[in-house]
Amino acid sequence: MIRVLHDEPEFSGLFIHHLLHRNSRAEEDLVDQLFNSSEKRLARTLLLLANFGKDSKPEPVIAKLSQETLAEMVGTTRSRVSFFMNKFRRLGFIDYRGGASGDLQVNTSLLNMVLRDGDTAARK
Repeated sequence: MIRVLHDEPEFSGLFIHHLLHRNSRAEEDLVDQLFNSSEKRLARTLLLLANFGKDSKPEPVIAKLSQETLAEMVGTTRSRVSFFMNKFRRLGFIDYRGGASGDLQVNTSLLNMVLRDGDTAARK
């Protein structure tokens, strides 16, 4: 690897760019973990999965994901995810679609909750 980095400057530049980007993302994730609640991280994860905030039109329906998978993505426990998902559903931020697919619909109200500092808005 050292030989390739030394002999191939174009590859070396791409590789270093990749490492710096990866390091930056790890730092961002650590700051997010330290300073944001698991409730807010779950809300943002659901919004990202539904493509809210992208240039393209949001796709509010997310294919079935287990609460364990969401917990791993958010960095919390499955029981906390279950608690927050029930809370989000009760507040109208999300809807579970019936049927075998188990799709999850993310409503734009969840985005509004996150944008106005969701921790205080969701406690109501």
